[in-house]
Amino acid sequence: MPDLDPAAGPDVVPAADAGLAHDPVFELHQGGKMEIASTVALNGPVELSMAYTPGVARVCEAIAADPQLYGDYTWTSNTVAVVTDGTAVLGLGDIGPRAAMPVMEGKAVLFKQFGGIDAIPICLDTTDVDELVETVVRLAPSFGGINLEDISAPRCFEVEERLKQRLDIPVFHDDQHGTAVVVLAALENAMRLTGKYHDTVRIVVSGAGAAGVAVTRILLAGGYRDIAVVDRAGVLHRDRDDLNPVKRALAAETADTTGRWGSLGAVMDGADVYIGLSGGTVPEEVVASMADEPIIFGLANPMPEVHPTVAHKYARVVATGRSDFPNQINNVLAFPGIFRGAFDVRASAITEGMKLAAAQALAAIVGDDLREDFIIPSPFDPRVGPSVAGAVAEAARRDGVARR
Repeated sequence: MPDLDPAAGPDVVPAADAGLAHDPVFELHQGGKMEIASTVALNGPVELSMAYTPGVARVCEAIAADPQLYGDYTWTSNTVAVVTDGTAVLGLGDIGPRAAMPVMEGKAVLFKQFGGIDAIPICLDTTDVDELVETVVRLAPSFGGINLEDISAPRCFEVEERLKQRLDIPVFHDDQHGTAVVVLAALENAMRLTGKYHDTVRIVVSGAGAAGVAVTRILLAGGYRDIAVVDRAGVLHRDRDDLNPVKRALAAETADTTGRWGSLGAVMDGADVYIGLSGGTVPEEVVASMADEPIIFGLANPMPEVHPTVAHKYARVVATGRSDFPNQINNVLAFPGIFRGAFDVRASAITEGMKLAAAQALAAIVGDDLREDFIIPSPFDPRVGPSVAGAVAEAARRDGVARR
């Protein structure tokens, strides 16, 4: 999903037609959005001899003797690789690694702005799962964490899982888990407003790609039980013979336990919550069939599955992925703080407990200011990053993955 301004992505005018010299977007991107800066001064031969040869050799020898010193005396303890193959970029789809670079640069800027984390965009010219995994494994010694970005489903699931098995640093696919964390936080506050209960609320998740799968899994981990996940062919359930392993496993935890199946319209009838992660448009008559005071999160960009003007006719709480409507579900609320917290304790992984803690911390920031148009804080709220980071670090210690 897009991050800071989802509405802007697909509307960018192609370069050939843009009148580049007068387009402020292109002017902002001229020469890229990043640079590398030194943290030490080289004002003379003394500094040079310490920063480089011969002084640097002493640090190298110390790390060779005790690899645990690696994070103390290199940039790795505060540096993440933002890795993509360019196959699922914003709402633009498979545009390739070169066209994906402006987005990855933007992601790196967000890491720095909202988490104080250095990030390096890495756009790989391969879509082969084995090559992606092997390349990242070989690059991993240069980084303290790996943020996977805009890799299409279902390959993204395998890439992430294999990297988690092979690396002892945090691996996080933001399109999945960043979205999931923010959705859970927003839903928890929407539930407070409507007085609905975890064990009785009926949820429909439209979309079984990366975000849909992760959102469903974090909702299950958060105590929600009655969830129907819908793709283009209808509800995921055991009797379908067209499900890949990821969808089949998700069906076993959702509709297979509740007996729900059929079309989107069938499961929306009487549902309390709709979470759109698929695109397309939900007919108004289907929206009207939901339970009283429903919660509607239409997160497709630039056009939500249920436009807010329609959603507000029926819903108590409405959220989108856009910055021009209230309650923006924005990944930047999650990933900088999650990595900040993981780095602060030198975590070896990002656990489910750390994701849940991030969601709970986000929800708590709203506090007594909760209202229908304020269920999630702004990315520019200065409490967001530190609150999420602190909760994540504490959860890492509880889960036994903290190394300091």
